[in-house]
Amino acid sequence: MPLRHAPEKWAMNWAVIDMLNEALLFLLDILLQPFAAILLLRFHLQWLRAPLRNPVGEFIMVLTDFMVLRTRRFVPSVMGLDSATLLLALLVEILYLSGFMWAQGFPWHGFPLPGLLALAAVKLLKTSLYLLMAAVFAQAILSWVNPYSPIAPLLTAATRRFLQPLRRIVPVLGSVDLSPLLLFIICQLIVIVPIRALEQVATRLL
Repeated sequence: MPLRHAPEKWAMNWAVIDMLNEALLFLLDILLQPFAAILLLRFHLQWLRAPLRNPVGEFIMVLTDFMVLRTRRFVPSVMGLDSATLLLALLVEILYLSGFMWAQGFPWHGFPLPGLLALAAVKLLKTSLYLLMAAVFAQAILSWVNPYSPIAPLLTAATRRFLQPLRRIVPVLGSVDLSPLLLFIICQLIVIVPIRALEQVATRLL
């Protein structure tokens, strides 16, 4: 190939690499990250003793049973918590972060397992807060449009432990309960300040 065509060849190769990286990032975002969140949601719902005999609970169980039931043979529960599901969520999050950083051209220095573990744990904590905020928001909407929805007991169980302390200090204005709004604000502040600081600390370990 003539030398003058070399820049065009390299440009074409980089374009192909960019497309493959973009496709990989898309698959990671659409498959691994949501699956880690679903595993984490299953862990929290079982910790909060939420009823799972409803469309959402049954969907979560069917989607994750193939991994969770096998892992439970080797990972026992700790303090009554579903350790197997939490461990799987952590492993899936580590796999997601590894693939994401590799596709972004992260300058690896060996395999920074401590940094990945720390960052994955922080990301799961952040996801937990977002799941709680989503449950609070969904519960507020359902209370207005369909309070007898099949998933209403699940949402109540998922939020009750966090809303009850706030209801003792937040007055009800008329018939409006402001505790969900306060909980939403608290969760968002936690995400903005301490979680972001923890992410920065964990990133330095990579």
